[in-house]
Amino acid sequence: MARTLLLADEIALPTDTGTATSFSSATVVRLVNTTSTAQVVTVVETQSGTGIGSFTMLGDTTELLEKNASYCVYSTSDTVKGTKVGFTG
Repeated sequence: MARTLLLADEIALPTDTGTATSFSSATVVRLVNTTSTAQVVTVVETQSGTGIGSFTMLGDTTELLEKNASYCVYSTSDTVKGTKVGFTG
């Protein structure tokens, strides 16, 4: 059984592409939507860069997002929080 390895503190996702975060070059980010309202999470190549893709994150859910280390993430609301993680065992 895989376990989650915390590699950084949790932060609220930025809400625009200009302040999108790479989570310190994370390749896996654990996301949690802390409200019951769905939010859109977007991945871009760099801050203010070309969009890679986006998805709707349902309310009160968690997701593990795998991405390239240089890619940055932002959301439509700062109620989505994220942290850099890895896997063990």
